[in-house]
Amino acid sequence: MTALAAALTTQPSVRFRQRRAFYLLYDGTYLLMTSVVLTLMLLAGWQGAVREFHWWYLLLLPLAIQAQILCSVFIHNCSHGNFPKPINRLVGELCGIVVLTRYASWEIIHRRHHKYSDDVDQDPHPITPDGPGYWAFLRKTIVNVEIQLQRQFFELHGGDTPENRKFERRRAYTSYATNIVLIACWYVLLGPIGFFVFFVPASVIGFFHLIHFNWSTHNAAKPEQGFFPVNLDHGYYWVGNRIWFGIYYHGYHHKQANLFNPMRYEAHQRARAARLGLADQPDPAG
Repeated sequence: MTALAAALTTQPSVRFRQRRAFYLLYDGTYLLMTSVVLTLMLLAGWQGAVREFHWWYLLLLPLAIQAQILCSVFIHNCSHGNFPKPINRLVGELCGIVVLTRYASWEIIHRRHHKYSDDVDQDPHPITPDGPGYWAFLRKTIVNVEIQLQRQFFELHGGDTPENRKFERRRAYTSYATNIVLIACWYVLLGPIGFFVFFVPASVIGFFHLIHFNWSTHNAAKPEQGFFPVNLDHGYYWVGNRIWFGIYYHGYHHKQANLFNPMRYEAHQRARAARLGLADQPDPAG
């Protein structure tokens, strides 16, 4: 495999373990590319993809929201390599641009979530007994994701030293700058009307949905039982499972993360058992 092919197919978490400067170089590259794209659009006098407002645009907003949420669903699957390997990283990067996090941030943090699921000190977004509600969970997630990203860097690359803290501050500033320029690219590309009618509402609703997904699927409705991955398939969740590839079957997802649609977990287990049962049978021709 060539170096370029490896760079385009290897998961960011693997690169993050291998190279101390990976994350800084990753976001730095995005910062450079988005700055170039933004500059070219401004120099070309680009007026935006949506230049006039029509009332019926509001009827299209649900489609924009669906696209935003599906990008989160797809990037989640990319984190587990559930797309074909040649395109898995590419799909993840494209979806990361839409949801603004960029793929590396999502994949690295999500891997940590699976490793330390519901550990109040190590999970990037645990539900804690002292604040089990949705809004408390949202606030804690916003703060804790960056904390856990830094903690993972310290674990991999020499500990919590003054030098590493300085390095991580530089990386964090680069990440924040990249977010700002990426948002500016979307603003110029879509134009003010497209940006505020479609992109902003879809992004905000998509973000709140993502937080609710992480919160609800870790047994938030029954704090007396403790917090752990659960399957939800009633009411709103029943609908969500049918339009978002079974995302609320989160208990099954944590059992077998390489299923694109965890609703199929039981059928997959039955098929696997049948195959193993057939394999144990004597060969009739033998």
